[in-house]
Amino acid sequence: MTQADRPPSTLAELTTMRVGGPAARFVTATTEAELIDAVRETDEAGEPLLVLAGGSNLLISDDGFPGTVVIVRTSGIEVPDASACGGVTVTVAAGEVWDDVVAHACEQGWSGTEALSGIPGSTGATPVQNVGAYGQEVAQTIAQVRVWDREEQRVRTLFADDLHFTYRHSVLKDSMVGPAARAGAVTPRHVVLSVTFSLRPTELSQPVAYAALADGLGVELGSRVPLQEAREAVLAQRRNRGMVLDPADHDTWSCGSFFTNPILSAGDFETLRARAVERWGPDGPVPPQFTAPDAMVKTSAAWLIDRAGFSKGHGLPGPAALSTKHTLALTNRGDASAADLVALAQEVRAGVADAFGVSLVNEPVLVGLSL
Repeated sequence: MTQADRPPSTLAELTTMRVGGPAARFVTATTEAELIDAVRETDEAGEPLLVLAGGSNLLISDDGFPGTVVIVRTSGIEVPDASACGGVTVTVAAGEVWDDVVAHACEQGWSGTEALSGIPGSTGATPVQNVGAYGQEVAQTIAQVRVWDREEQRVRTLFADDLHFTYRHSVLKDSMVGPAARAGAVTPRHVVLSVTFSLRPTELSQPVAYAALADGLGVELGSRVPLQEAREAVLAQRRNRGMVLDPADHDTWSCGSFFTNPILSAGDFETLRARAVERWGPDGPVPPQFTAPDAMVKTSAAWLIDRAGFSKGHGLPGPAALSTKHTLALTNRGDASAADLVALAQEVRAGVADAFGVSLVNEPVLVGLSL
């Protein structure tokens, strides 16, 4: 465990949104033992703790963080078993850059994560919110997650069934709202140490499950294509939406999708549809409808935002604006503060609630902030 030789002056340097004030202390952990020690020592001292790796799912206050920030820089990709039930078991350290892991899997001929190409952040963050895109979720391939349990003060292994994955959710994310969070902690009860995936040894992708991706590839839904072709097609889709990090492109100075797609009861969705008819008449736009578990209905946050009057680039020429490529992304146009971005998020959320009666939920974790 080391105090960084040249620690960042602010948390803005460690997040993809590029906002956030200073911290009381920065510690960099390059091994699993260092990570556990840093977390344990900070907890024993009773200090506030923020564990940060890729910084792609955080919006941090302009006041910064009044405690210790542990920067996760652990590394390693191991293949303990390449023959289990015809699959490949791959264990990845929490600090590994996620897109590097996906690229490596495609190069090795391991399918199951190719549609998750280009997603920023670290591997350790992927199970927390069940990262997903273009028809894939990490829940489909995660076999187990090793964590440091801050309450029990021990390393634990959580298997897929223990994690209770749902859309953009897991038991790891649930622990953010437990007793520790109410006491002021920012990190969850479980600090991810490594993630083990069960991938398939094949040079072809898993069946293409997203219409726009299939169109880009020129194939039918359900087709399988060479892994590298699938990866490049996903990256092209994400670039078109400003979702591949590029320091020169302010549309990528974001947390990705800022709001999750609402999941409504059948009755609430009918109310939403009635609001749309009231707004535009029976031949007007219809809210997208997708089947969700437990007889629920998922609809599109991007559709709601756009139809509530917030088009791409809304907020320009101000310091914070919706992406010019994708209405779901709130972006820093170069010198935005966290307060600017919170004000924009509040404006969008209030506008959607007023237009459609649906309350949008933020996807990134807010540190020292609230909507």
